Amino acid sequence: MVSTLSHIREIERVGMGAVSPRDAPVVKSWLRCLNDYKLDPTIAQEAYIVPELKLREHREQAEELIRIGRSGLEGLFNQVAGQNYVLLLSDARGVTVDFMGDPTFDNQLRKAGLYLGSEWSENRAGTCAVGACIVSGEPVIIHQDDHFDASHIGLTCTAAPVFDTLGDLTAVLDISQLRSPTAKASQQLALHLATSTARRIELANLMTRTRNDWVLRLARSPEFLDVDPDAAIALDGSGRITGMTHGGFGALARSMNMRGLATRDFLGLRISEVFDMDVDDLPRFMRGRPNGERLLRAKNGLVLFASAIAPAVSLRAPNMPAPRLPRALRDLSQGDAAMQRVQARAAKLAARDIPILIQGETGSGKEFLARAIHDSCGGGGNFVAVNCAAIPEHLIESELFGYTPGAFTGASQKGKRGLIEEANGGTLFLDEIGDMPLMLQSRLLRVLSENEVQPVGALKARPVRLRVLSASHRDLADLVKEGRFRQDLYYRLNAAMLSLPALRERQDLGWLIDQLLARVEKENGETYRIDKAAQAALLAHAWPGNLRELSNALRVAAALSEGGVIDVDCLPDHLFAGPVAAPSDDDGELRQALSDCGNNVSALARKLGVNRSTIHRRLKRLN
Repeated sequence: MVSTLSHIREIERVGMGAVSPRDAPVVKSWLRCLNDYKLDPTIAQEAYIVPELKLREHREQAEELIRIGRSGLEGLFNQVAGQNYVLLLSDARGVTVDFMGDPTFDNQLRKAGLYLGSEWSENRAGTCAVGACIVSGEPVIIHQDDHFDASHIGLTCTAAPVFDTLGDLTAVLDISQLRSPTAKASQQLALHLATSTARRIELANLMTRTRNDWVLRLARSPEFLDVDPDAAIALDGSGRITGMTHGGFGALARSMNMRGLATRDFLGLRISEVFDMDVDDLPRFMRGRPNGERLLRAKNGLVLFASAIAPAVSLRAPNMPAPRLPRALRDLSQGDAAMQRVQARAAKLAARDIPILIQGETGSGKEFLARAIHDSCGGGGNFVAVNCAAIPEHLIESELFGYTPGAFTGASQKGKRGLIEEANGGTLFLDEIGDMPLMLQSRLLRVLSENEVQPVGALKARPVRLRVLSASHRDLADLVKEGRFRQDLYYRLNAAMLSLPALRERQDLGWLIDQLLARVEKENGETYRIDKAAQAALLAHAWPGNLRELSNALRVAAALSEGGVIDVDCLPDHLFAGPVAAPSDDDGELRQALSDCGNNVSALARKLGVNRSTIHRRLKRLN
């Protein structure tokens, strides 16, 4: 590492016009620091942490950004675990509003400015990755003595911009180290990871903010089209562009051989002005279609792979504003009225520390809903799921509460931390709570009322703060009447109740099949297509085992498929044990209504006041 004096001399030479071997972004930033901000390289300044009140204001203004970006940060942090990296998410003013790092080094990180509340705007901190990224709008590595201020030359910092759906820079993702190899090339992987994560945050933001729009995902190859696309565009019901990821803008600009245009130049354009397609063509790009049928041609001939996601069906009055659901909850359904009510209630409850009891048949997705509530609350911490029916009764106490070393015969000499403590700061999900022994119900009630847990064999209780969600396929009120469940615990857990519909009652079965098949594809690293006969059989089955049964059926079908095609012979035999349901009167009315509109789906959708995707799904179920 160079000395402070030689570092200052180099900056002064650059300021006088000398040629520098450093990267162009570094030289440009040094010149801004000298000429625009009038910073003095001989005066070193420690990192600036904004006051607590000011930080709260920044975090409140960035609340939705923090929630949306959190899963991306966690995924990136897991990728670089053990490499001593720190992750910073700053707002557009350079203030760190979210942070992930090893708490062992808290004091060092805070002093270095790699901490919550640090301000890395270029005019305050000099040349730094966050500040340079905000100014240029481009990913950048500011490595060691690339920094302007001598107090930062031990750091290596890599940053990538995050743009909103209108093309404005809204945040910067930074990945930094206190110490690193001397070579700047050592941070190229960090640059790739930061850029990829920023792109995923942009996509999550687009999906969150455009719930009632179509979303068209674009990719140069089909393999990552549905899981990690290169770009995405939001379209309203008339096919006009309402927003896009920054990658989406780049893809459009490249496809039309345009330069010097901003994202806003594309907003309001019809998709037919950019690609050889119209709004009525969007359903043919939805999941379930072979990749060969999901090719999209730009006006200049460039071909991309495309995947369309239909808007969620809205049952509200036309002039009422759409409620914004957190992404995790929104992903639980698409157009089912009962699920939409559950999602709306869950979104409101997630923002409050209120115990929730989830009821529904076995396999109906109670844990999925609980995890979505946890992910939506924005509080962080672990999500710990406990199936009270699956743990043997003689082990459930030690599993839940933990135990001290040698607390009982066979106990580990190191002791064990219980699942309740594992959930401290997060969410404890107690599935099949009705099967918990009465003796343990008393101890659980104490945890909830006193906010403390006492491990088996411990003399003192330990404080815990957690959200408790519970679930049961049995009616707990009946168990209370039978004396098998404590009434006081029932009222403690049942501050609010959410009831999940059975799969056979859901209107979005076709969409659920697509979503679960996508998971199978991801697990197997292969793609599958369901033929019409198999699709009809899946839609006709009553699914007594709900989502769990459907998921297993699709896994079996995928394993038995030939060439990725799932036909009737691939489906489990029990699906054909009962008669296929006959069309209802409502089905006949739909067919007649479609005929009256000249078999024009768009005309029928306008007549009924619903989205075209609703009609397409209904027709799909009618085969």
